[in-house]
Parts: sequence; C-alpha cells; structure tokens
Amino acid sequence: MESESSILLTDLYQLTMLQGYFDRGMEETAVFEFFVRKLPPGRGFLMAAGLQQALDYIEGLHFTPRELEWLARSGRFSRSFVDHLERFRFTGDVHAMPEGTLFFPHEPMLRVTAPLPQAQLVETRLINLLHFQTLIASKAARFVLAAPGKLLVDFGLRRAHGAEAGLMAARASYLAGFSGSATVLAEFLFGIPAYGTMAHSFIQAHDDEQEAFVNFARAQPDNVMLLLDTYDTEAAAEMAVALAPRLKAEGIAIKGVRLDSGDLGDHARKVRRILDNGGLTDVTIFASGNLSETRLRSLIENAAPIDGYGIGSDLVTSADAPHLDCAYKLEEYAGRARRKRSEGKATWPGRKQVFRRYGPDGRMREDLLTLDDRPEEGKPLIHPVMSAGRRLEPPAPLTELRAYAADQLAHLPEPFRGLQEVPPYPVKIAEALTALAHKVDAETRRERAR
Repeated sequence: MESESSILLTDLYQLTMLQGYFDRGMEETAVFEFFVRKLPPGRGFLMAAGLQQALDYIEGLHFTPRELEWLARSGRFSRSFVDHLERFRFTGDVHAMPEGTLFFPHEPMLRVTAPLPQAQLVETRLINLLHFQTLIASKAARFVLAAPGKLLVDFGLRRAHGAEAGLMAARASYLAGFSGSATVLAEFLFGIPAYGTMAHSFIQAHDDEQEAFVNFARAQPDNVMLLLDTYDTEAAAEMAVALAPRLKAEGIAIKGVRLDSGDLGDHARKVRRILDNGGLTDVTIFASGNLSETRLRSLIENAAPIDGYGIGSDLVTSADAPHLDCAYKLEEYAGRARRKRSEGKATWPGRKQVFRRYGPDGRMREDLLTLDDRPEEGKPLIHPVMSAGRRLEPPAPLTELRAYAADQLAHLPEPFRGLQEVPPYPVKIAEALTALAHKVDAETRRERAR
C-alpha cells in the first residue's frame, strides 16, 4: 500500500526537528540504538524480528514530488528546506542482531549510524516495524515452547489491527516456529505454507450437514478437513466415519477434522474414540478457538489427543502483553557519547555490542553489554547489515531465519522455556560502559553549570 511506504508515515516532530537541524547545519554523524527497556510481565525473553522490512524501508527512503508539494503547502517548513528534501536519501550504516535472535532489556537490537537528519527521520517507522514483529515473534515463541512438535497455524488475520499487522504477524510467527498461516498473501509473498479448512457458514449454507461435507470433499479432494462443531460435534464425527467409505470409493480420503468450540480436550477425546473405532486412525484432529499459550499448555499436559492448533486473536494482538517498552535513542553525536538521564528512562551511552556466553551444557549462561570497540569473551550478537545506505548481503531466506530462531530456542536455559515468571536472565554491564556513563554525566554537569 502507498500509505505504508510513504516517508510521511512518521511523527510530525521528526520533520520539525529536521527543519531545525537544517537551519543550524547539524549534519554530523549520529548513532541511534533501538532497544527494549524492560520485559512485559510474564516474559523471560524477546525474539528479534522485522529487520527485513526495516532495511527495505531505509533503503527506499525518499520524498516523492507529491509529498514535497504537500509539505510546501502545509506552511510548516521553509521553501529551502523542502527543496533540500528532494535529494534526501539514507547514506549511513546499520548494525543489527539477526532476526530470530533472543535478546533482553537494554541490549541494542539495531544501531543506525548516519548523518543526524537521516538517523533521526527513520525513528518512528523503524520502531513501528521492529516493535510489532518482535512482539509477535516473542509471543509465537511461547506457543512453540508450550507445544513442541505440534502443528501450529496462524489464524489471526481477521482479528489483526490492520492489514499490515495481519501479514507481518504471519511472517513473525513463522519465523518463530509456527508451521504456517491461513493468510494467503503470506504464502504468495514469503513462501509461508498456507493452511485452510472451512467455516461454519459453509455448513449452514447447506440444508444437510452431510451434503456439506461431501461437497467440500469433492471441491478439495486433497485437503479434506471437516469442521465438526456447527451443530453436534460427536454426531458430526460419526457422520464423517459413515462418509469415509463413500468418499474413498471416489478416491478421496478424509485428512482431518477440526474442533472450534466448547471443551476442546473433552471433545477431542470423544472424537478420537469415534474416529479410531470407525477405522479412521490416520485422521488428525485440529483445534482452534481463543487459544492462549497457557490454555494450549494445559491441553497438552492433560494429554488431549489434538495434533495441531490454529492460533488467532491471542497471537496477532499479543493479548496478554500488547506492547513493548522500547525506544530508539541517540547514543553518540559528532564524535561524543550522549546519554539520556530521564527518571526511569536513562540510557547507556556510546556504540554498544552484546557478547553471549554459554555454559557447559551448551545453554545460554549470561550476556555482557559493553562498548562496540571492546572485544570480550563470548559470541557477538550485533553485526553490520548495511553500509553507505545499501545492504551488505541479499535478504536471508525466511526458512534460514526460521532455522536460526529454532536453534536460539534450543539454547534457551530450561527455566525460560516455561510460561511462568522467572528471575531475569543475567545481563552484565561492562566496566568500560559504566565508566563512559560516568564520564558523560560529569561532562553534562559541567556544561549545564556554565
């Protein structure tokens, strides 16, 4: 959509600040970092996502003639400034954690190094893109950990807060380990496997439920997934058993059945018995209907015979934690480290790196947050991804990022694999970073005292 790619999809203050920078000739190199201040309640980790879309945005950054004309007519900006924007492009560098990386508070997920106006203007849209996919990938990872080995499908488009949110939720959840999505455009754009069954309206549109099953089976002979709970779940299961020989004679096999209401565990047990007694032991049971990760975990712990789950509203809205306390802050300008000291929102100054250390069992043990030019023991998590406004490498295939995310989850310490509250993962602050913060504070006090 044009509105989603427009450079005007930003906060007004980004442009008013750019006018101020333009007036004063403030174009020296600035360093901004995107990070999360604290985790939402009940979360032990976050999963980085959205970098691909962020780089797409940065790489294509420009003002169209129509946008420039509108800015000039608005009366908010000088003519010389608007004319200057005609040549506006991003020429800086970007460093970031690969998508799928697990990270923790105060660890920069992304760093932008560019002339101040460029690094400033991208703030709003970068936060918008990185925040949402990271939020959804982190939520999806909890479902993946709660239901190992189960088929998990994103069903959230219809409850998403807009078209882009629904599409990006499909991408983020697949990255985190979901099997696929019901969103067709996600397969078209990203190659994410599309899954679909039928709605209750298909059954209701027929005068006879059995006729509905037969018609659907003939329309989709390779994907016969029958929805059982429109009227009477167990009676519909019996009907499926009775229809199986008739459909088999036409070369059609029932692949699975879907449950979408009531006590899913109880219905699944009854339906499983009916199917097995009717010789349909290979027919799978798929369940959906307001599933959270805690409800999913409960079904699994109680051995509900369900093979896969469709996850909708709770995933696509991250219902229990619908936002992250994230920020994109200036950490250096014109060669000097900068630090925000607002109450409850203080930042660590300078360009930073995160080194991850592992225990003897191969699991993550602790992270060290330090300055970018101070090598430390451990695996560095932040890497260059863009130089002089251009990607250093082609976008990684989503399947490759998905495998990397799975490896990240495999190395997560055992306490963090559950859904319960856990003590914070240890993120140590290097002495060099602490010393720089004290130095910046002292300089700020001296300057304010003048």
